[in-house]
Amino acid sequence: MHEIVTLQFGSQSNYLGTHFWNTQESYFTYPPEPESAVDHDIHFRAGVAPDGSDTFTPRALIYDLKGAFGSMRKINALYEAEDDRSILDQTGVWPSKPIVQRAQPIPQSTYQQHLDAGLEPPQLSTSTVKYWSDYSRVYYHPKSIVQLSEFDVNDRLMPFQSWDVGMDLFEKLEREVDLVDRDLRFFVEECDGLQGLQIMTGVDDAWGGWASGWIERLRDEYGKLSIWTWGLGDQGANTTVPRASKRLQQIVNSSRSLQPLAEQSSVYIPVSNRPTKVPDYLSFDATSAWQVSALQAAGVESMTISSRLRTSNGRHGTLQDIEDTINSTGKRRIAKFEMSIADPDVLSEKTTEGIARAEKAGSTTLRRTSESETQLSSFDIDAFSKDYRLASSKGSKKEHIFARAEACRGAWSLSDDAGRNPRDKFGDGPGVKKYTTPLLFPVLDSYPSIFDVGSGHTEKLAVHAGLTTSTAVAEQVRAIEQIVKRLVAVDEREALCNGLQVVAEEYDEGWDGDFTDSDDDD
Repeated sequence: MHEIVTLQFGSQSNYLGTHFWNTQESYFTYPPEPESAVDHDIHFRAGVAPDGSDTFTPRALIYDLKGAFGSMRKINALYEAEDDRSILDQTGVWPSKPIVQRAQPIPQSTYQQHLDAGLEPPQLSTSTVKYWSDYSRVYYHPKSIVQLSEFDVNDRLMPFQSWDVGMDLFEKLEREVDLVDRDLRFFVEECDGLQGLQIMTGVDDAWGGWASGWIERLRDEYGKLSIWTWGLGDQGANTTVPRASKRLQQIVNSSRSLQPLAEQSSVYIPVSNRPTKVPDYLSFDATSAWQVSALQAAGVESMTISSRLRTSNGRHGTLQDIEDTINSTGKRRIAKFEMSIADPDVLSEKTTEGIARAEKAGSTTLRRTSESETQLSSFDIDAFSKDYRLASSKGSKKEHIFARAEACRGAWSLSDDAGRNPRDKFGDGPGVKKYTTPLLFPVLDSYPSIFDVGSGHTEKLAVHAGLTTSTAVAEQVRAIEQIVKRLVAVDEREALCNGLQVVAEEYDEGWDGDFTDSDDDD
């Protein structure tokens, strides 16, 4: 069935993951409605509740700290309606009756209360969303929820911020229990034909160290399996952070995360919480994890939509297919992430002959094209670049694009001639493949109003997203290396900086560019 199992590490990833799973849940259809364009078995697992009823829950493994789950319960109403224990109230088996001290329970959000009562939920706002569980629309299997009780999300004396803290916690738990065997194997062994793993994680705090430990363990366990990692965070580029020391710590954390995640992931996509390039139609509160993750979710969910669509002539656009497009050398694993958003009605008014050809594919058909011209599409939102990249460079260099994979949802007026076939290594121009579908991105009642794309509130959005391998990656990595070599201790400086230089050099190879090993040769 080409299943995908998702791992979510930390609150940043869980805000994104909640939007992602809400979107997947919205694709379900029920008779007499026509069959959904999305194959739900890719991301959801069938099960049986204690009362014998059938269940359908995400193939997800969700980690967070104590106090970060809000009102979410590990044993939810889907599995044990009479059990009202919160995720914080679980006790072990003791020979004598334990004395239980219960923490003050976190009350359900008004949104959740209305969902449970079968009522239309109220409109959410940044002030009403305090936890990622406040706007969740799905039930999870109890094994999906894993709380790391060693740290409290509100603990200022022992914050979960340093990369070493995350790595140390992973190594400690790995010594005590096999994390893959205890937590992940349950989901993997249910799959008939595992397509890959999808990791969402923060990278500029301790979760970067935690994810780095996990990715190395996963690569040892699953060999050549496709593993995609979405690395989230400010990564030191947020100049509104009041303490410069915290921003520098974020840069060190993200740089230490970059090397193992780029080496061990099949594709590593850094995603900034504050895009440097934004259009006028986007307006969001960069201090709200709910709104930031909503922007990210529109792109992440669209970029991977091809991996879960039903098709009439076999499966196209798997994770492996996209990897083969953007990483023809096998070593360019870091991809630049960009996207554009539009009102689908406005796009329809601008229909061209190319769009008419795309619409012939039908409502459940995914079309895949690979063309041969050098003119590439541009995007409105750059979720890859950081402000410090520009500040650290000695002049801007023309970006050379090696390859790109694009996902087009809706009637985008895009040229069918955009790049050579990625399998043709001796062709001219970058390798490009487009995965198109008429299936639009749904704007749910759990999703904030951050897009003003021309016709007021719209229930669906057209999304054009892209993953690109280019020399911009080398420029970014070298800028980080120039910063962190002045921040890290001497005993780790050489290994870290050499590792970053090796990563950057993979984006110099194969073309006559003007990059050198150092920018200090003036």
